[in-house]
Amino acid sequence: MAIYLTRESKVLVQGMTGAEGMRHTRRMLAAGTDVVGGVNPRKAGRTVDFDGRAMPVFGSVHDARETTGADVSVLFVPPAFSKDAVMEAADAGIPLAVVITEGIPVHDAVVFQAHARRRGTRVIGPNCPGLITPGQSNAGIIPADITEPGRVGLVSKSGTLTYQLMYELRDIGFSTCVGIGGDPVVGTTHIDCLAAFEADPETELIVLIGEIGGDAEERAATCIAEHVTKPVVAYVAGFTAPEGRTMGHAGAIVSGSSGTARAKKAALEAVGVRVGETPSATARLVRDRLASTDGRLAPG
Repeated sequence: MAIYLTRESKVLVQGMTGAEGMRHTRRMLAAGTDVVGGVNPRKAGRTVDFDGRAMPVFGSVHDARETTGADVSVLFVPPAFSKDAVMEAADAGIPLAVVITEGIPVHDAVVFQAHARRRGTRVIGPNCPGLITPGQSNAGIIPADITEPGRVGLVSKSGTLTYQLMYELRDIGFSTCVGIGGDPVVGTTHIDCLAAFEADPETELIVLIGEIGGDAEERAATCIAEHVTKPVVAYVAGFTAPEGRTMGHAGAIVSGSSGTARAKKAALEAVGVRVGETPSATARLVRDRLASTDGRLAPG
């Protein structure tokens, strides 16, 4: 099975006719994603050719959903217009909005996240790589050819670390990989994904990737202790990060003892989560944990 995204998902692309939207729509189609159209009010009624497949362009998300039955929207929309685009998707009844855009003002993110929750729309992101259920569907910018379907669930703040763990564990494979994004305000959290993977019968182990800043990983540790029965392996990026300096993501900043990688590692280990200090070490921990359970793994 999978969480949030399956082969039945019908994917709409807001911003499909822009350079990034075109590039990644082509990649999503190549991965087998059921992309059903794009949205650009200035180009409504046109079609765009993707290697012989004509993709319709709609003037609004509402029109696209009414015509195609889209239930996922991937947004490649500039920061200044992202708030309105997410709210439009929510108002059209799209259940899942995947916001790839980085650089969205925090106030705008707060507004559209609250609006989406009221409308019953799950937001993944912003500033995220999206999510992929290998062999079924890919919504975002995650490379589809670096892993296989399998039994590990992955939730991560970091896009590149998502890709690395997917590649290092490609022989084991993944049920779903979710990049939740590294901004201060995100729509879907580690805790949301932990709960979804816990409920997914085909996910046997969960990998959690965090980073410095905030307390999301500490809150995830509490959730694991209280609600998660499946094994969890984690990695926290930023063990050498200097205090008071934003590192990569807008939410990745350490202030005093708050939000440090070591504090997060300690919180996770206190509830039985094994934490690697490098991505490769984390992959080895996954192998060790699964091998101790069933011994079915190919050599890494």
